[in-house]
Amino acid sequence: MGYAEIYSRWKSDPEGFWMEAAEAIDWDKKPTKALFDENAPIYEWFSDGMVNGCWNAVDRHVAAGRGGQVAIVHDSPITQSKREITYAELKDRVAGLAGALKAKGVTKGDRVIIYMPMVPEALDAMLACARLGAIHSVVFGGFAAHELAVRIDDATPKAIIAASCGLEPGRVVHYKPLVDAAIEQAKHKPDFTLIFQREQEFADLTPGRDFDWHEAQAEAEPADCVPVEGNHPAYILYTSGTTGAPKGVVRHTAGHLVALHWTMKAIYNVEAGDVFWAASDVGWVVGHSYICYAPLIAGCTTIVFEGKPVGTPDAGTFWRVIADHKVKSFFTAPTAFRAIKREDPKGEMIRNYDISSLKALYLAGERADPDTIKWAQARLKVPVIDHWWQTETGWAIAANPLGIEELPVKIGSPSVPMPGYDVQILDEAGHPVKPDTLGAIAVKLPLPPGTLPTLWNAEERFRKSYLSHFPGYYETGDAGYVDEDGYLYIMARTDDVINVAGHRLSTGAMEEVLASHPDVAECAVIGVTDQLKGQMPVGFLCLNSGSDRDYGDVVKECVKLVREQIGPVAAFKLACVVDRLPKTRSGKILRGTMVKIADGEAYKMPATIDDPAILDEITLALGQIGYPISRPT
Repeated sequence: MGYAEIYSRWKSDPEGFWMEAAEAIDWDKKPTKALFDENAPIYEWFSDGMVNGCWNAVDRHVAAGRGGQVAIVHDSPITQSKREITYAELKDRVAGLAGALKAKGVTKGDRVIIYMPMVPEALDAMLACARLGAIHSVVFGGFAAHELAVRIDDATPKAIIAASCGLEPGRVVHYKPLVDAAIEQAKHKPDFTLIFQREQEFADLTPGRDFDWHEAQAEAEPADCVPVEGNHPAYILYTSGTTGAPKGVVRHTAGHLVALHWTMKAIYNVEAGDVFWAASDVGWVVGHSYICYAPLIAGCTTIVFEGKPVGTPDAGTFWRVIADHKVKSFFTAPTAFRAIKREDPKGEMIRNYDISSLKALYLAGERADPDTIKWAQARLKVPVIDHWWQTETGWAIAANPLGIEELPVKIGSPSVPMPGYDVQILDEAGHPVKPDTLGAIAVKLPLPPGTLPTLWNAEERFRKSYLSHFPGYYETGDAGYVDEDGYLYIMARTDDVINVAGHRLSTGAMEEVLASHPDVAECAVIGVTDQLKGQMPVGFLCLNSGSDRDYGDVVKECVKLVREQIGPVAAFKLACVVDRLPKTRSGKILRGTMVKIADGEAYKMPATIDDPAILDEITLALGQIGYPISRPT
């Protein structure tokens, strides 16, 4: 069956569709039905089933005789090392670590915070929690102590698992002092911490509270898998950009297993034995879904990469990893490709590697501008698939499902909704709009399995944040439109749709035009307050490495481009050239903070910012084109 048949089959019988998908999972007790809607609009999936996430990701492959297959490849250009871990080895490692946690009192339902760099032990920790039915909450390694403390107080963990340090190009990030400071600041105190000592830095352990990972593992009896209810939380993940009260996305175990397994073949076109690489971090949702769980549930080999797209050592690193490990399906953020394109505009480094194993590239996390997609298509000569999803959903809302049918690519669109997602474009009053009309993107309830059922200890906030604006729908917070063929276009976050003299305009559409300029490697457009027109767009341009063009000429050409392609209605007159854009560590551009700087408002330094110094550069650039200076509170 093709995409249209499968999507309509889901729509006509969602219960049958998901019960059939659930057959691919090993159950301790099979669920009697898929959807539990007694507490609508709070929905649950497979709630009366009993299942274990670790068994499905690890043990069952060993039981099926595939224990000798490589489960995890660790590739670290920073330490210049590579290692492989088979499914049989992974089972022993995870059972041993789970035994160490169990010996110290961790049981089903307890929370465990994981604060780790990109090493296989991060996956060991996640899977060990799943083995016991403990609920893990991974916090991005190197997050500030205050942000870690906020998450400790929200999740109230029994234990923290951390590494002694993380590694960035040219520096060691001292994790253990950050953990110590966070525990000191937090009102809630964990019973103990388990510290993985890396050879690059040994941490001092506090007697009675801190324990050495290897010693605890060596002394423990390996633990068996503990079956949990289908609606038992697998993990809590705090959304990037969280400020003030944290927003802990909850993921229920059974729906997460069923949905992720379905996506590996249907969307990414990989099966047991194939090599899958998501170049992200375990601290983000991509790391949860597509570094740890989904590839292992499907019996693939997953790659844990400790490096950067450029600078470790150069813009050829991604191609080297693909060639070395025979990657079939590769998933990364558009911002990574923009960085590579900026350093190696002609893609000359690709020629140094045999990447013939690669069958498709997937992009998500930030809008994939057409110029970046065209650049990748021309140089990789494989399908380049933009797909769209969120921390909250855990897997793709819209995609081009290569494992079902390769649909025509429309550049600028993440293609079509996946089964489970009834996507609607709504006006402010909540009414569906005509094709090609910009509006709020919403998903008709219920959301499919694997998506968030609620927020941790914050059901009212969940309802208010996602369900109240458009009753009967999940509000995505994104704006866009659907064309006549049913293809979805994500144009901006809802608050990035600006109002210029009464015209609703997408900053994303302007960014597409700016990115098409041959000298522009990356760009962002924000709407700033204007007394006459309400809002005015301002562009920020990063130029290709080695470009010797006069900045003023590039700005003039970009203003002319927007005028020609969008029209005078955009009122696009101001742009500045900057060296870098402020981003979160997961690659999202911090447009909201840039708006506050331009509007002269005080702003809170974002918890997830990659490099705070970039905001000073943005402030300076705005000052040079006539905007006031603001400072963080």
